[in-house]
Amino acid sequence: MACVRRPAYAECEYWGRPVPSFGDERARVLVLGLAPGAHGSNRTGRMFTGDGSGNFLFPVLHETGFASQPEAVSRDDGMKLKGLWISAVVHCAPPDNSPTPEEQINCAPWLDAEMSLLTNLRVVVCLGKVAFDGFLAHARRIGLDAGSSPAFAHGAEFILPDGLNVMASYHPSLQNTNTGKLTRPMFLEIFMRARKLAGLRQQKTLKPLAVN
Repeated sequence: MACVRRPAYAECEYWGRPVPSFGDERARVLVLGLAPGAHGSNRTGRMFTGDGSGNFLFPVLHETGFASQPEAVSRDDGMKLKGLWISAVVHCAPPDNSPTPEEQINCAPWLDAEMSLLTNLRVVVCLGKVAFDGFLAHARRIGLDAGSSPAFAHGAEFILPDGLNVMASYHPSLQNTNTGKLTRPMFLEIFMRARKLAGLRQQKTLKPLAVN
């Protein structure tokens, strides 16, 4: 995917490899995405960095106290996450932004290993149905029965037998944000709720949610 570049990035050297997760190793909240964007994290080498999805995500993470700054443009921009870890069900940019079942199976052991290392986790926020289904598959692989398969819906929540809270959100893709399917107030509510479930103090600087 790094061989096909947008004219705006023609002079950029693309990362073009599996994109690693990043964040606070002591995180209580995990944000689980779909896969690297072809001209975003596949270019910059950091999750949700350098594309429209990240431009929507990071200002909300900053406002809710999870990110040190509202902009993410490169892996060297000084971004720090506090109490939060960002990963994805697939770590390589898939064709047409849609990972195949085979790609998801190949990346599954990485998610399983990550989850075993993130020992402070209390909340998983799944961005989009692919991430939601991918996390449910992980739960089944490690023997955690989520009961009757929960349906994906924005704002849906359930608790796994080990006490981990799982939340669902629409993905902050341009397709969702430009059409109003996902608004900033909706997304703020998700991460304010995640802080509460994780037992993290709410930010005093949060602005009142605007009526959209």
